[in-house]
Amino acid sequence: MYDVILDTIIDSLKLVPFLFVAFLIIEFTEHKLNKKSRQKLEKSGKLGPFIGSILGIIPQCGFSVLATNLYATRIITLGTLIAIYLSTSDEMLPILLAHGENIGTILQILGIKLIVGIIFGIIIDLVTWKKTEKINYHICEQKHCDCKHGIFLSAFKHTLNTLVFIFVVTFILNAAFHYLGEDYLRNVLSKNNFFTPFIASLIGLIPNCAASVVITELYLNDVISLAPTISGLLTGSGVALLVLFDVNKNIKENIKIIGLLYGIGVFVGLIIELISMI
Repeated sequence: MYDVILDTIIDSLKLVPFLFVAFLIIEFTEHKLNKKSRQKLEKSGKLGPFIGSILGIIPQCGFSVLATNLYATRIITLGTLIAIYLSTSDEMLPILLAHGENIGTILQILGIKLIVGIIFGIIIDLVTWKKTEKINYHICEQKHCDCKHGIFLSAFKHTLNTLVFIFVVTFILNAAFHYLGEDYLRNVLSKNNFFTPFIASLIGLIPNCAASVVITELYLNDVISLAPTISGLLTGSGVALLVLFDVNKNIKENIKIIGLLYGIGVFVGLIIELISMI
């Protein structure tokens, strides 16, 4: 239990800078920018999937957490959010490097995640661009914070509120993985067959870094092939999905985002599986 609590504290504290920066951007955009500046910000979103996919590669899930907050207020587009989720490395890259994995393999996995993120991010924006709500700011109203005392204090309050939510849920998930889940997931994924990408994508959706750890280690130990590995890593965005349900109150939309992530993860995994068979 001591290890579970310690891991939860460390996992939560690592997100503080990203949460604070995200809420600071939101506060600044809401209270400081004029209408013309906001319109320019909205138009610049067309480059989002490119920039988002590149940022997502950076280890840990900080940028996916930051992006989630920015999407909740429509500062970034849905395509950018999905691009970042798909390219997010979480614990994958540190584990690959720690095991001394071949640089070619590392670049291959990162490259696939990057390209998939860009392609699907652009497609999603093209499909949803006219349907997407214009920049819409709700964070202050939803959290009932006192925004009159400056954006820094308000951003701090938002960060603290979200951090408490993340800490509680992360503790529950860490405890579940520690006492029940990790060995079970290993056994399920070790049955490497056509349906493994479906299972791996589902495991990747678990909002905890343990998911990417298990998937990466199984790949390194030759228990699973590249296809389910990519499927699981594409859907694994760390605790970002927790933040999504905390800051974005449109539950139906959140479920659609999860379904979109899952579908892309499975689809890409199956394509890689078919290519390997050919």
